[in-house]
Amino acid sequence: MAIEHDYFGLLESGPDGSIFWSEVVDFADQRVTVDLTAPDQDDVSQAGLDVAAAMISSLEQIDLASRNAMVAELDDRTSEVTEYLLQQQESLGDAIEDVLVDVSGDLHIDIIRALQLVSMTILADEHGGDDPFAVLEYALDPDATDEVLLVNLTSDGDVQSVTSAD
Repeated sequence: MAIEHDYFGLLESGPDGSIFWSEVVDFADQRVTVDLTAPDQDDVSQAGLDVAAAMISSLEQIDLASRNAMVAELDDRTSEVTEYLLQQQESLGDAIEDVLVDVSGDLHIDIIRALQLVSMTILADEHGGDDPFAVLEYALDPDATDEVLLVNLTSDGDVQSVTSAD
């Protein structure tokens, strides 16, 4: 079986009924891998695919909301965002200034600005559910896949949580 969508085209299911779509999109001055997946195509609705397409098209606004959510967590010294930033400071030491794109005097804000959006995974079967519908992966070094921040979004595009991959 297959699902057809204006944005995604023909989404054919695998032998187990799962669907998977992947594309690299240009965003700002970087390339972001966008994956759409669902373990069972029967759980994917046209409305969910429409929301997924809209999220991809509005990646700039979603990125801004995600970074603002990270900034909002800086007040909590025990948040995963704060712990991630402190870990990056410790591991990079003085070399951290080499990865910053803007130096404002507030190192944590500067690190958040320097984070690269590496990927966006859309869990198409979670449309309207309590689990994340989309997960954005941020890293200072896109090759360091174990040192990332994950921003979980609802199908409404609201930030549900920000966690580290550790």
